[in-house]
Amino acid sequence: MFWGLLTTGALQQPLARSSTPTPRSVVRAIATEPTLSATEEITGPTFHKSLATPDPIPVEGQQRALELMKSGALFRYTPGVESETALAEWDMCEVTGFKYAVGFNSCGSALFVALKVNGVQPGDKVLANAFSFTAVPSSIHHAGAEPVYVESTDAYVMDMEDLEIKMKADESIKYLMLTHMRGKVAEMQRVYELAEQHGVTVVEDCAHALGVYWDGVQLGRSASVACYSTQSAKVINSGEGGFFCTDDEELAAKAACYAGCYEKLYEQHVVAPPAEVFDRVKFDTPNYSLRMSDLAAACVRPQIRTLEARVQKYNERYVDIVERLQGCEHIDVPAINSRVRPVCDSLQFNLKGMTREQVESFLAACKRRGMGVGLFGSLENARNYENWRYAPAAAPLPFTKQLIAAAIDVRLPAEFEDDDFAQMAAVLLAAVDDVMA
Repeated sequence: MFWGLLTTGALQQPLARSSTPTPRSVVRAIATEPTLSATEEITGPTFHKSLATPDPIPVEGQQRALELMKSGALFRYTPGVESETALAEWDMCEVTGFKYAVGFNSCGSALFVALKVNGVQPGDKVLANAFSFTAVPSSIHHAGAEPVYVESTDAYVMDMEDLEIKMKADESIKYLMLTHMRGKVAEMQRVYELAEQHGVTVVEDCAHALGVYWDGVQLGRSASVACYSTQSAKVINSGEGGFFCTDDEELAAKAACYAGCYEKLYEQHVVAPPAEVFDRVKFDTPNYSLRMSDLAAACVRPQIRTLEARVQKYNERYVDIVERLQGCEHIDVPAINSRVRPVCDSLQFNLKGMTREQVESFLAACKRRGMGVGLFGSLENARNYENWRYAPAAAPLPFTKQLIAAAIDVRLPAEFEDDDFAQMAAVLLAAVDDVMA
């Protein structure tokens, strides 16, 4: 398997440890990367497609969405209408292996509710990745809890050493929200060994992990709750959306009630706990009105059916671009664990042997060549923990700080042509040459 071969790749040196626009003009703006100045002369490779290009909705989804708009039946509980959201929940159970799924308006909402149904109370502490997206600490903040951030390795995953240290340091912590940022997977066996030893309930943030397997099993299956995203930059694009998945009937019933299943609307679900479970919890569970709409679900369903074929294509292209970058001493692409079947819809790498000024020069060089890439540690990046002032770190995070200061993020859109990835690699290498020259 190709990802096993990548374990001999670049991961050798850890850090210290391992007017109002019309819709048409909006689309046109999204599809255009920064262009070169007419007076600026660039030699060598350039690129002129937007890395933010979203996946289109399949024709089947477009047609179903149009039918729903014509009928006006966008609410998932429209009387007499078979709910697209209920069917999408069934589809998610089929593809992930979970017994229950509940559709939400976002993965962030699903994460928040995952904490609530597991009993998180205001003032509780929740372990979480220091390298993550703002939605994660936001969901903890939303629940009134306090995040305790765990350091990252230079492979962008939670550091098991630091996790164990923090669990031992405060035995009152009983919750862990584990993020698989950009589909990167920590040592899952160790995660659950530590969780069992310390009596910690695990919620997995699988926003980037639909289709990612650990030992042949969909990531998230060991968690109390796993949450998956269908936001437009994910492998399933409904603009906004997410799914709460669990095998626990009471957690599922509570989640549906939190989402906005009131009275006997659970009868319109396709996969749902028995009525008596809803009757047991519904009057004690507030309705936060976080439901997925049937319009979003109509976009989700046909993409689930094409997921495996798209994953294969993503991974083939990833291998190609990584192979083209391997000879560069300043680009370190961390290896993928051989126990992981990845979904490589993006590329992350660490810039090695560069000062902060040289990292900034690399970003500028990529932009000049028409391919703006991201730096996780930038002053505006929502993945930079120092920007989470609403839920600040209680202690320094030196390893994560060092990581994100030179960690580059490159999306690999499915709509690109195969040849585009060779050109993208050429631009990245040329940008390194621009800096080092």
